[in-house]
Amino acid sequence: MSRESVVVCGAGLVGLASALALARAGFDTTLVGPVRDLPVPVPGKFGARVYAISPASQRFLLDLGVWDMLDPARITPVEAMQVYGDASGHVHLNAWQAAQTTLTWILESDEIERVLRQAVRLFRVNWCPDHFHQSSSGRVVTSSGQTLPASLVIGADGARSPVRESAGIRHHSRPYGHSGVVTHLTVQRPHQGTAFQWFTSDGVIAFLPMPDTPEGHQVSLVWSMPQEQAEALMAKAPDDQALWLESHLAPVCSGFFGDVHVRSSVFSFPLFVEHSDMVAPGIALVGDAAHRVHPLAGQGLNLGLGDVQELLRVLAAKEAYRDAGDMRVLSRYRRARAEPVLAMRAVTDGLHRLFAIQSPPVMLARNLGMTLVDRLPFLKRRLIDGASR
Repeated sequence: MSRESVVVCGAGLVGLASALALARAGFDTTLVGPVRDLPVPVPGKFGARVYAISPASQRFLLDLGVWDMLDPARITPVEAMQVYGDASGHVHLNAWQAAQTTLTWILESDEIERVLRQAVRLFRVNWCPDHFHQSSSGRVVTSSGQTLPASLVIGADGARSPVRESAGIRHHSRPYGHSGVVTHLTVQRPHQGTAFQWFTSDGVIAFLPMPDTPEGHQVSLVWSMPQEQAEALMAKAPDDQALWLESHLAPVCSGFFGDVHVRSSVFSFPLFVEHSDMVAPGIALVGDAAHRVHPLAGQGLNLGLGDVQELLRVLAAKEAYRDAGDMRVLSRYRRARAEPVLAMRAVTDGLHRLFAIQSPPVMLARNLGMTLVDRLPFLKRRLIDGASR
């Protein structure tokens, strides 16, 4: 069992999962990152940020011993998904079409973080509640001047990664000119474990099923809208934000959900597509530090957890005479992640570009394409299988 020292920088979900996985694998692991205040879970109240957890990520969290620690009352299994184009196009996916019981699970970020923190402490991972400052010559220096030995430094410190910048890892970022607007909604009719997505002239609207509350049935809204529109919305008072959203959502979803009411605060964040070289001598990037994709497929966290799994596999299989930070080892990790990350970026970026074109012939073609996919079971199975990894 290896006792090489690994420092994980970033105490978000991917950083916590990295530290936990490495500690379980026998590495001498230190987690560097401030400990943010985590709200106490309250029945009937849910954090604004939620994730769609793929079957592959669910299995990984199960292997880490944290899935069974989650509160079942805060998990919503999704058995089906309905996707609507900006005309007559429609694709209906159901888990049974690929011999599965669940397409994905919707969970709050805070709930996942809560159980990961508990597991990290259970495995006695050394947690340095400080910021990364720099790394060189097999060590990490924190912002307070603490020095930590590190055969490998893992940058799990987000899209503006200081680890990536310190290592000089090449990085490319392109803004979409759209923002993601998120909130929770109370709806008149039950979601029945189905996620909905509409491609509209005002962007992509997604309803993710959530647990019912005392106020009624609940869904989480994720709306990728033009940035100017999002900025105008966020400049409004909270009551006016709710009225604007309810009035603009009604023509899209009232036929499915009836009356819709905003039940929580509204948040917004700019959208980017980003990729990097992922590694440098002694450095490996995971999660948003390595790449970001459009949220229309809900695969950002799943890609990050996939990074952790692959990095762990590569480290476990390395030759005994190579250090964890050896570029030959880290290059294997980069190669292994190149195809799945590129494929997801191509799908999400391609769909965004395709539906941004408002030419009538293109609109007709893309909606006919959706209708064709809906009539071909083997294509549906491919779509579901691809999203499950």
